[in-house]
Amino acid sequence: MNNSKIFFSASLCLLFSACSHKKTDIKNAEEQKKTQVYTIPLPLKISKEEQEKIKVQSEMFYDSLLDGSGFNGGMIVAKGGNIVFEKYKGFVNIDGKDSVSASTSLHIASVSKTFTAMAVLKLQELGKLNIEDSVTKFFPNFNYPGVTVKTLMNHRSGLPNYLYFMEDAGWNKDSIIENRDVLQWLIAKKEQIKNIATPDTRFTYCNTNFALLALIIEKVSGISYPQFMKSTIFEPLGMRNTFVHFKGDGVVHSKSFDWRGREIPDNFLDDVYGDKNIYSTPRDLLTWDRALSDTVFLTSKSLELAYTPYSNEKPGIKNYGLGWRMNNYPDGKKIIFHNGWWHGNNAAFIRVLKDDATIILISNRYARAVYKAKNLVNIFDNYFATDEDEQENANTSTTPETFPLEKKNKGKK
Repeated sequence: MNNSKIFFSASLCLLFSACSHKKTDIKNAEEQKKTQVYTIPLPLKISKEEQEKIKVQSEMFYDSLLDGSGFNGGMIVAKGGNIVFEKYKGFVNIDGKDSVSASTSLHIASVSKTFTAMAVLKLQELGKLNIEDSVTKFFPNFNYPGVTVKTLMNHRSGLPNYLYFMEDAGWNKDSIIENRDVLQWLIAKKEQIKNIATPDTRFTYCNTNFALLALIIEKVSGISYPQFMKSTIFEPLGMRNTFVHFKGDGVVHSKSFDWRGREIPDNFLDDVYGDKNIYSTPRDLLTWDRALSDTVFLTSKSLELAYTPYSNEKPGIKNYGLGWRMNNYPDGKKIIFHNGWWHGNNAAFIRVLKDDATIILISNRYARAVYKAKNLVNIFDNYFATDEDEQENANTSTTPETFPLEKKNKGKK
């Protein structure tokens, strides 16, 4: 069968699937709203001495590294759910209007992956799927044997990154890519696509994985990914300023800016979700942290799966679980986190499980210092003795011409 026929067949399959789910979308969403209610536990008590220590060192980090870096957004440092340090800086549009506040929703880039992965584990708990399932179970025409839901979640699928192969395979950049386009081109253009690896042989961070996971969530739930996230996570947890951006959503979302303050325009890659496109606030992300820390949203068994390191080919402390990066130290200590970078948006979401501490930064103006936030974990315990360069864990914009720093980071997001 030639590529055009495969492409046509895949298109019909997805179209039929979309039509068959249309009638149940609203019904299922309303049912989920009625049945799912989550209560976030109250913050734990901490001493005044500890609060003062955390506050002082957080202020030192902000004043010495963040304030002069171009940072334009919000920062929270919390202990046991208590917000000890919180600060917002700048303006939504870098024009002196609409100051960034606690309710300003900013693009969290690849921190979105934590929501996608945990949503998949929730579906597993509900018996809707198994992470060991082959992707062909959901999309029979998917012609990449051995790729499972799990290998999508831990970046061991061997699939190439849509940020590059779509354009390389001839995609017209005047047309906006959606998730279904990524799936269709993987199927139809396989012979043209380079850098396809054998599944589960090595870790390769790849946004295609989470674009496909969003499609699987839609297939299994019968509703759109944005609606599923809203009705299953955001609304039940009271995350009022968190949403998924998608084509035609009618929401005026914040723009992003390079380190010079120049606006970075949207491009043909901006409507794919699952790997990115969640907008949130530091306070809402703290709520997300509490929902996971106190096993409100997922069971301890699911969280153990999420926080297990799956890529052990290379020695070292750095690894990846199911939708989470992690540092595993020889003494048993562990940092669970995810960074994000998309255009000028960058974010850091750091969870120190043993010490029940959380560090959150979101900026819509590129500031490399955001990724230095992990050094703040040493406030709570002695995790590492030297400054760590976390740039390799950041996202990379798809517009390297915007600012030179991105050129040496091509291939990450």
